[in-house]
Amino acid sequence: PPVDPKAGDRIAKLLARAGVASRREIERMIEDRRIALNGVVLETPATILKSLKGITVDGKPVAPPETARLFRYNKPTGLLVAERDFTGRPTIYDKLPKELPRVVPVGRLDLNTEGLLLLTNDGGFKRQMELPSTGVERSYRARCFGEVSQDQLEELIHGVEIDGVQYGKIDANLERRTGRNGWVEMTLTEGKNREVR
Repeated sequence: PPVDPKAGDRIAKLLARAGVASRREIERMIEDRRIALNGVVLETPATILKSLKGITVDGKPVAPPETARLFRYNKPTGLLVAERDFTGRPTIYDKLPKELPRVVPVGRLDLNTEGLLLLTNDGGFKRQMELPSTGVERSYRARCFGEVSQDQLEELIHGVEIDGVQYGKIDANLERRTGRNGWVEMTLTEGKNREVR
């Protein structure tokens, strides 16, 4: 059920905002009886609080949340945008500087995609930036193979449906072509999974 903002927020949300861990991990920490309020171990993630006063994790008081910060990361190919991969593939967290605070990615880039990835220490800001209604434009350059014309790309401005998934407007331009290889620049505001592909 939605939380009344006057009553406060769920503890997992507050602790995630304070940079302790992700909401999911915090729920696991509560199950493992690692989080307490005024010395009393919490038993449910449905706990609603106005602040983190009196909250401890593993017996240590929780520091108040930092000011929201945004970091730029030039993601190379071959890294997953994930906290961990159970098959052992490298993630961005294996390569990020160790002195960074706990950060979360704003959106995702595929394993074989390189380029600008924004990171933030504020989960609420991350979600706001990712919402299509916020209107943040994302631009991509993609290599294509075959006969692709600017006229075909112009049609994407009205959106497109592929395999039953409806994609919003895409502003696409053919940058250059050499033989059957070309480069296309696309600007979109949704960033749905596999949309550029």
